[in-house]
Amino acid sequence: MLQARPGLVVRGLDVTLGGRPVLRGVSLDVAPGEVVALAGLSGSGKTTLLRAIAGLLPAERGDVIATARPALVFQQHALASRLTARDNVLVGALGRIGFWRAALRLWPRAEVAAAEACLEQVGLVGLGGRRGDRLSGGQRQRVAIARALLQRSAVLLADEPVASLDPETAEGVLALLRDLARRERLVVLVSLHQPDLAARFADRLLRLEDGCLRTA
Repeated sequence: MLQARPGLVVRGLDVTLGGRPVLRGVSLDVAPGEVVALAGLSGSGKTTLLRAIAGLLPAERGDVIATARPALVFQQHALASRLTARDNVLVGALGRIGFWRAALRLWPRAEVAAAEACLEQVGLVGLGGRRGDRLSGGQRQRVAIARALLQRSAVLLADEPVASLDPETAEGVLALLRDLARRERLVVLVSLHQPDLAARFADRLLRLEDGCLRTA
């Protein structure tokens, strides 16, 4: 059960890119059901931290402790425009069904049903058959969140998920992340450059400065 899963623990994380230290001894804890926002100037290391936690970047030292590999929602949602919303969500099941079955779209019925359930969770009932390039910006970001949910991770990372959205749509996406954290007992760590939105939708705000994490 999700309630039995521990949260996210990061201890002493150091990351160097191109010979330049980007993260220096970063440590944080996020509890199940909690939304924590990361703030910081461009280049402060927010994206690097999320990618390192997700296992997409190597760390020189430090530990990341989570029950499963975290799911990452990218800033530009990273959808395939020619695929339907449903097929984009089903990409989240790749780790379970394998690349070739996915390439041939031989999706198990249970995974298709789970993808539809994830679309319902993010408020996109009935849009599973719509192509990615025929969705609005807010709908595409919701599809990206549904894809992350289908990975069945207890840890959800979001890298500037509302940077390119209008204010009303941005609020809707952040409200969705907050509601999912509460309802599903997910750990949610999200980077934001809008302090007003962070104050309204996050339980805590942390700031990255010169590769170090501080309480905002």
